[in-house]
Amino acid sequence: QVQLVESGGGLVQAGDSLRLSCAASGRVFGSLGMGWFRQAPGKQREWVAGIHVVGSTSYADSVKDRFTISRDNARKSVYLQMNSLKPEDTAVYYCAAAATVNNYIMRRFDYWGQGTQVTVSS
Repeated sequence: QVQLVESGGGLVQAGDSLRLSCAASGRVFGSLGMGWFRQAPGKQREWVAGIHVVGSTSYADSVKDRFTISRDNARKSVYLQMNSLKPEDTAVYYCAAAATVNNYIMRRFDYWGQGTQVTVSS
């Protein structure tokens, strides 16, 4: 079992930056593929970024070149650095973990955090 706890959300203005953190406990963190998702009001949850167990990263087109995902296996943590934030980035951001490589590739994440609110004002 894996427990995930996000932090770092808040209210910022357009153009500002935020750094989200996700602390994991339980299963060996280094074996987990990690991802960030978000859900805006009235919209479906969408995948934002992912980082493989070997460190390779991928991003949704809407955040590419603005967001950076990283992981620190020693601290059992994953981060999402968000720069040049836009009002359309407003959402609840969720950290997620995939127990297998196949699940990570298929974006079928097994464990979820409770979410952290990010609000970007114009």
